[in-house]
Amino acid sequence: MRRVPVVPTLVVALAVALMIALGLWQLLIRLPAKEAQLAQLAANPSRSPVAFPLHPDDRLLFRRVSAVCVPPVAIRLVGGGAAGFRAVARCGGVPAVTVALGTTRDPMQRVGWPGGAVSGYLGHAPDARPLIAALWDHTPRQLMIVAETPPSGLARNAAPDLDSVPNNHLAYAVQWFFFAAIAIVIYALALRRRARGAV
Repeated sequence: MRRVPVVPTLVVALAVALMIALGLWQLLIRLPAKEAQLAQLAANPSRSPVAFPLHPDDRLLFRRVSAVCVPPVAIRLVGGGAAGFRAVARCGGVPAVTVALGTTRDPMQRVGWPGGAVSGYLGHAPDARPLIAALWDHTPRQLMIVAETPPSGLARNAAPDLDSVPNNHLAYAVQWFFFAAIAIVIYALALRRRARGAV
């Protein structure tokens, strides 16, 4: 019977240890942090309104907010999922405020809104980064005002939805533990086949 190969065994052991460490990190650090963030976000709609933030801060998501949309105002339609399309206005001024005015089913609808006072809650602005780029680019997503009262011709925006904030850390932990178990099983089968070949 051949001896257990040292270098491959070390490599597999290190890989398994790394996968288990990543699973524990997701389970013991990332998951509690996300649950604390979700608890804060759940309480945000009932907190007092804030001014539109100068810098992105995800702790303010779903917080009620008011601002003045200063001309020039550029409005475009972006995909809005089940709602159809969202009319999103980009305002002038500092900070440059983005406003989700409302929704429409018509992809060709022209929205006329000159700007002015607007209030609603803070949500994430549309992000044009490809999904793969977002995995490596940790720049905070820009915030926008999701208006509570739409201009004429648009449907009202949806209320703040905590389900729109992903919480996949338990699934990630299970995934890393599963990968570690699969690596152990595959290596054990490889060693068994190697031992049989040596007989």
